[in-house]
This record gives sequence, structure tokens and C-alpha cells, in this order.
Amino acid sequence: MNSRHGYTGYTGITRRALLGSATAVAADAVTGTTAAAAAPGAAAVSPPPSRGVGVAPSGGAPGASRTGEVPALWREFTRSPFTHPQIPYVGRSGAHRGAVRPPRRPVVTDIRDHGAVAADGTADCAPAINRAIAAAGRAGGGTVTIPPGTFRIDGLIHIGHSNVVLRGAGSGRTTLYATRNLTELIGAYGSRYGGDKSSWSWAGGLIWLAPTARWDSLVAAIQAKAWPFEGWTGNTRDAWRTLTTVEPARQGSWTVTVADASGLRPGALVLLRLADDAGHTLLEHMSGGGPGPEAYFWDDKTKLTSYVPYEWPVRVAHVRGRRVTLERPLPLDVRPEWDPRLTTHVEALTGSGVEGLTLEAVETPQSPHLLDKGYNGVVLQCAYDCWVDDVTVRHVDNGFGLVAASACTLRRTTVAGRGSHHPYFCREGSHDNLIEDFTVEERTVPAPAGTQLHGINVEGLSSYNVWSRGDMRMGTFDSHRGLPFANVRTDITVDNDGRHGGDASAGPLFGARFTHWNIRVTNGRAGLMKIDGLAPHSATVGVNEVTEFDQIDVPDFTGDLRSRLELYGTTDVVRPRNLYEAQRDL
Repeated sequence: MNSRHGYTGYTGITRRALLGSATAVAADAVTGTTAAAAAPGAAAVSPPPSRGVGVAPSGGAPGASRTGEVPALWREFTRSPFTHPQIPYVGRSGAHRGAVRPPRRPVVTDIRDHGAVAADGTADCAPAINRAIAAAGRAGGGTVTIPPGTFRIDGLIHIGHSNVVLRGAGSGRTTLYATRNLTELIGAYGSRYGGDKSSWSWAGGLIWLAPTARWDSLVAAIQAKAWPFEGWTGNTRDAWRTLTTVEPARQGSWTVTVADASGLRPGALVLLRLADDAGHTLLEHMSGGGPGPEAYFWDDKTKLTSYVPYEWPVRVAHVRGRRVTLERPLPLDVRPEWDPRLTTHVEALTGSGVEGLTLEAVETPQSPHLLDKGYNGVVLQCAYDCWVDDVTVRHVDNGFGLVAASACTLRRTTVAGRGSHHPYFCREGSHDNLIEDFTVEERTVPAPAGTQLHGINVEGLSSYNVWSRGDMRMGTFDSHRGLPFANVRTDITVDNDGRHGGDASAGPLFGARFTHWNIRVTNGRAGLMKIDGLAPHSATVGVNEVTEFDQIDVPDFTGDLRSRLELYGTTDVVRPRNLYEAQRDL
């Protein structure tokens, strides 16, 4: 084996500078005391947690320094973690049910073996990189290494086979320098909803992980100007067949009873498919039910209704007779009026990843809003149990994307450079994903007139996604309409200067069980941080004092939202300080 194949990865951990007066972000367990004070930029280590210790009485001046406090919501959640009315269970979100480290694939080739040359600036290395990835795919999987250096790419990089990992020498050592955008490489991509928008504003990446057959069909449809649906059931949502129907079950159940289990096997990836009825009771259920959602007018929300049926990918864990145990608990009730069934789907990309590199696009001015040309970063599409680790994108239109992606992990990622439309986007029915240790840096040039900044986006019925331990030096919590529900943002510092988007036809900003837990807002702007007055059946816990200004929203639903607010006006007081990690430890 060539000696260069002995390279096994990268070392070190990307430093995340915290903003304002926030303390260290190392997570405590269920209870515990606050971290010791540390010098700016230095890591602080929390004392070992002690059950029942460090709980101070409630009260005190807003923002005052207090010892850790356990809110009533957490105590309630531990008694009923799978069915709590305000807090979703996300303890298994992420690749391989939230595994701390992704699988290590054996090295099978290096891009230099296929003709890639670093540093001279004259050679387009994209063909060599794609040849190396294809070779790994033909071998049944494995790791493709990229040595330290800068490699120019004039085309996009596509990972289309499962169990293939593209690994650089570290985000500070390996750079792919992208010279062209997706409009040049594939063609103009219009919106299936009409108008002159560019779908490259929210789709596609210069590193694009998607199963080969699905990717080929998407590219063909774009080039034919037959603007496709982008999800698990094909361009026209007809690429599926029924495996079995499902009997009624409750949200939070791990086991369902099916009519016929003969087509199901442990380890198989299936779709749970829930259609809506004429009264839109499925959408009402996603919103928490009750008078507010029942009074809401759904029929003119044509973009939202185009997202239904709800499609949730999940692996089968066990089959015993007609009883089928799933890898994760049910995200919603299963009711007969929604025609529940387990179905097939397009071939999934599984077990693949990108690690240890920087993708830098040639620096161009940011495009006007919704007219992005497609200098996009890394996108996972129709992917399950895939990951991105230690990757930086720079000078991109859109940073990291999850498009009909589920059970994937983005870890130690950074968006940097001249400013992005969507630093992170999560859409088209993406579920159970984990984005942790992420950074959105301040833009290096002023924003051009007519551009837009969102932040960490979620939309399109996406559910049970987690954003954890984030350092957002610009942007916002962009719930982009389309009724996303049961998502968690926890242990994040944010300079809240972005704006959310979303067409009126996409319906409500929030469904039920959104949770914001331990959020440090450095500029005091309330919009989309403190959500107890906006999101139904939601929880806002441990947010410092904020004030409404700039973009101010009104609730989509009338009446009592049944939302909860605890430890408002505090900073890093709530225990557990990281809701996702505490759920994972339960």
C-alpha cells in the first residue's frame, strides 16, 4: 500500500470563542454547579455533577449570577420523556442514534493516486477527487484521503455511494478551492412554486452527498426545467410502494402493530407515511391540537399542503409477529384517518461522510435575496446515518444543508467569509438530525443591498432536529414557516441580527414542541429567541432578558398557546445546561 494511504485523519479540536459574557459551553449532566470562571477564550471545566446539588431557589434579579437551577419542566420531562407536551424527545437524534464518533472506514485510496495535484493553481482536481470517490464506491466503501494543501476544483464533488468517506488532513490544513457555481455547473434551477427565484438559494452543494440514482434524477429534472420535489419519494413523489399498513398508535411509542410484517427485517430503513385528511387534522396535530389550530385556516396554505404526506425515515429494530419495534419513538400519533403505512423509498445514502477540510469558494459579492447562483457548501440529501465533521466553508451563498436528510450529524462545522444567505438550512422533511459545535463567523465584508441573512434555518415539516453548542456571531433562529415542529436549540450564543423568511402560503412559523434551552443573546433582540408568545406547546427556558425590536411577529394561532417560560432573564443558570446531552444521558 502506498505510504500516503497510512494517513488516518486529523488531530485537534476547533476552538469556539464565546461571545459576550457567556461562560464555557462544556455541558453539565442533569444537575450541577456553574463552571468556574475562565479567561476569555479559555476552556472552563465544570465540577463533577452531583445529583440534587446546586439547585438554588427561584427568583432573583434578571441576569443575576446564580447557582444552577433545575426548572420544573425538566423534572416533568424525566417522568414522561417520550410524551411531554412541550419538550420533544431528541435523545437519539444524529447519526447512529447520536454516536459521539462516526465509524472509521479503512483507507482505500488517495486523491493523488487519481491525478490530483496541490498548490500549483492550474490543475482542476475535481475529476480526480470524483474518480477516487467512485473507486471507493466500487470497492464497497472506504475512506478517500486528501493530503494537506490547496486543491482547485472547477466542478462539484459528489458522494453517491454508501460507506464512502472523504477525509482531509483537517479543516486548517486541507482546502478545496471552488471556482464555479452550481448554475454554471448544472444550470439554472427555478422554483417548483413559480416566480423568478433560484432554488440554488436553498438546495445543492459543491460537495453534495446524495445517492447516485437520486442525484442523477435531480440533475436531469433541473436541466429539463421540470422542477422536482427533492425528497425520499422521487421527483414527483411517486417512487414508493406500500410494505404494510399500520394500526393506531400514540406518539412516543417505540412499537407498532402492522397488518403484514413479512416484508420487514431488522435493520431495514422504511418510511412511515402519514397523509392528511380533508379537515387537516394531521396539520392540527403537528401544531399541538386544540382550539387554536382547529380555528386556523389551512386551505390557502398551498405550499404547506404540498409538503404532506409527512414522511419519516426510520430503521426497523425488531420484528416479532406483527409487532415492529423502531429505532426511535413515533414522532406523532398514528391514526386511521391519516392512512398510515410503512413504505419503500428511493435508495438511501448511508454511512458516508466528509471530514477534515475547508471548502472555499472564489470570493464574489453575495447575490440579491433568492437569486443565489449556487456557491454552496456541503449538502446531505436523501441521506441517513451520514455525517460531516471538522469542516469549514468560506465565501459561500449557503453553508451546510440538510434536504430530506435524516439521522445525520454535522459536528465541528464553521461558516466563514463574505456572508451567507443560509449558513445552515434544514428543509424538505429532514428529521432527527444533530448539528453541534457549530460556528457562524462574522462576515468579512459589509452585506450588499438587497441581500438577506437567516442563520440556522428549519422548515418544511422538519422535526426532531437539534442545534447544540453553537457560536453564532451573526444570524438568527430562522423558523422559515412550513410548520417545522418538535425541534430543539440548546446551549447557543447568538448575536441575533438576522431575519426569518417564509412565504405566507407556507403556513405557520412553528408547530408544537419547539424548545429553546439555555440561549445567550448578546444583543438583547428577542425575535425568534423567546418564543413563548409565538410557538404553540413550546418551551423557552434559560434565555437572558431580551426586547422586541426590528422583525416582530404575531402568533399564527389564536387563544392560549399552552407554551412555557422558565428561568427567563438568566444566563447559564438552567440545569441541565444542554438539553440534548441530558436527554441522551437519560
